[in-house]
Amino acid sequence: MSGETQLALVASLLKRGRQVERLADGISLLAVLFGLAALLIDAPAPWFSAVLCSLLLLAGLLQKFFALRVALDADLFAHLAVRSDQLTQHTQVLDQSLFSLGLKANPLDQRDWQARSLAAMGLLRKQLLCFAVQAVLALASILLLPLLHVAG
Repeated sequence: MSGETQLALVASLLKRGRQVERLADGISLLAVLFGLAALLIDAPAPWFSAVLCSLLLLAGLLQKFFALRVALDADLFAHLAVRSDQLTQHTQVLDQSLFSLGLKANPLDQRDWQARSLAAMGLLRKQLLCFAVQAVLALASILLLPLLHVAG
């Protein structure tokens, strides 16, 4: 696979993180609304609602952190894909720029683009994992809260 094609493919895959981010934002919004609703009505086991909402929001915030990193990488990979003819020069400029902005600890990075691609895909996997945790917690709340209401 050519360098340009691989960079473009990784950029395209990373851009899917935006769709996951939108879904996770919706779940986070529902968690906040659910938490507020539990305060307004006489909810059985308000501690359960508070813990569940807190966990949902924590997973949402972690997902948001990874989503920001994934979006940055998606833009950088897309930018470099169209400039792959001078990839070595652009890589050095990129590393120096990231270092100057405090986003990189070392201005010299010896990793090739295969290793960088794998690291970027690892960030996407972490984002997906946070979303999965959030979705499972939301599903658990949908299934368990009616049972708590009946038991309470």
